[in-house]
Amino acid sequence: MGGTARIEETFNPETARLCLDFANTMDWHASDHPHETLNSYTDLISWAERAGILTDRETRQLSREAARRPVDAAAVLERAVSLREAIYRVFSAVAGGRSPEAGDLTVLNVAVSEALARLQVIRVGDDFAWGWTGEEAALDRMVWPVARSAADLLISEKLARVGVCADARGCGWLFLDMSRNRSRRWCDMKDCGNRAKARRHYFRKHERYSKKSVQKR
Repeated sequence: MGGTARIEETFNPETARLCLDFANTMDWHASDHPHETLNSYTDLISWAERAGILTDRETRQLSREAARRPVDAAAVLERAVSLREAIYRVFSAVAGGRSPEAGDLTVLNVAVSEALARLQVIRVGDDFAWGWTGEEAALDRMVWPVARSAADLLISEKLARVGVCADARGCGWLFLDMSRNRSRRWCDMKDCGNRAKARRHYFRKHERYSKKSVQKR
């Protein structure tokens, strides 16, 4: 939010979705100087662990697998970043009242198709739940729930609540606006919202000063 790499702070299950959290791993996304936080496969693993996709054991397992298969790990990172950018553009377009580009939907649909091929019903105690098959050594396993999250949000009634931070400098943070009157404008009032408030105060003060100067002449 607001331009600093804070992967560990991005996911709030009450106001966000996994796919939006993933899209926000690029800081200042809508600006001319975006800041990448996923610079390595290790960064991708770290994000997935903090987002609750991977356990500590799974993180260590994938780290060992990536060390054994560095070329494959680099390819997974490249595809993950490509998916992230497609997700960002799709939801930014929706939030702005525009139609997403067909190419971005294609990238997302390919990822969704691959994810759904891994989806299965599993037994959890006396209940059943969704789970993933063939994930033990799959370097791209953290991407599957991201793709599914994006698809679920796009066809849900909450799609209309997706917003983009209104910071004029291009924060670009995506969020789910759960306010009663859908009035949220900022990634965080303590961050971009506070800067906008400070700018408004400055300009109002400057305007009053300018008017007083003219009156004294």
